[in-house]
Amino acid sequence: MRNFDVEKYLADGKTAYGQRANIEALADKLTKRGFHNIVIIGIGGTWAEWSPVVQVMRHYTDLPIYLENAAELCVRTDKRFLTKDSLVITASASGDTKEILAAVKMCKEMGIEVAGFSKNGETPLAKELDYLIANPCGDCEDSYLMFFLLALKLLHNRGEFPDYVKFADQMSHLHTNLVRIREEFEPKAAQIARAYAKEPYNIFVGSGTLWGETFLFSMCILEEMQWVRTKSVTSADFFHGTLELVEKDVPVFLFKGEDEYRELDERVERFCKQHTEKLTVIDTREYRLEGIDDSFRVICSPMILTALVTERLAAHYELNTGHSLKFRRYYRQFDY
Repeated sequence: MRNFDVEKYLADGKTAYGQRANIEALADKLTKRGFHNIVIIGIGGTWAEWSPVVQVMRHYTDLPIYLENAAELCVRTDKRFLTKDSLVITASASGDTKEILAAVKMCKEMGIEVAGFSKNGETPLAKELDYLIANPCGDCEDSYLMFFLLALKLLHNRGEFPDYVKFADQMSHLHTNLVRIREEFEPKAAQIARAYAKEPYNIFVGSGTLWGETFLFSMCILEEMQWVRTKSVTSADFFHGTLELVEKDVPVFLFKGEDEYRELDERVERFCKQHTEKLTVIDTREYRLEGIDDSFRVICSPMILTALVTERLAAHYELNTGHSLKFRRYYRQFDY
């Protein structure tokens, strides 16, 4: 596979999974401390990665769960839900995301403890956190894995996710599955990129536990890293405006999930099959997971999608656009 080091990827996967004991110990400590709600803070891609975690948590718990945009949280005035009894969790791989740092410092000024993930203990974020889990790996699925381990162990401790141990044990098979899934998708990734990498406008549609990854791929990969113009929209909202931009030569990418929102994806698919000749459907259900129960597929679906598009499809877009995924003209290039 182009620009993919299997050995390094599997080693990073072992590192991420190797944090299981530390994550579970932190969950136990936070449970003992007690909390009345959970407030998760992200921005951009980090917000997107937390999105399916929050979706899944809300299926199992009646505990209030908030997913907040860091920049908006800092300026909003209706923060009554954010108190010393809140469990605040955040993440920044680089550890220097301005908005995340500002939100964490605001919480500290309010006397609220914050737990979070960063690449190591030396980042600016790590030094502000009360509880740190190191996440030195760069792949989105590593973040998803660690976020879900913490979230579902917290629910397990409340008696709300009794299958946690089975889930966590089976996640040891995750990365080998995702290597095989990449290999299966590789020809399709090459074909999609050849066909659409230089299109002037692209629509991306997803829902439920795949909405965050849909948004992430559209904005953080194609817009930020490839300068490809996109529109991302949920399957529900697609029919309230975006459908009017669908024509026979407009590319529409539909990411079909496996949760209760799938019927909304199918409605979009039926419409687009009639109105565009450039519909691409990527369905996580088509990719099997060996050694992982079907009951955990919804949880794993954003990990499958990130392997397919945020990693493999992005690599082929880079090849076809000739634009390096690492090149930026504005993002983190100067103060703004």
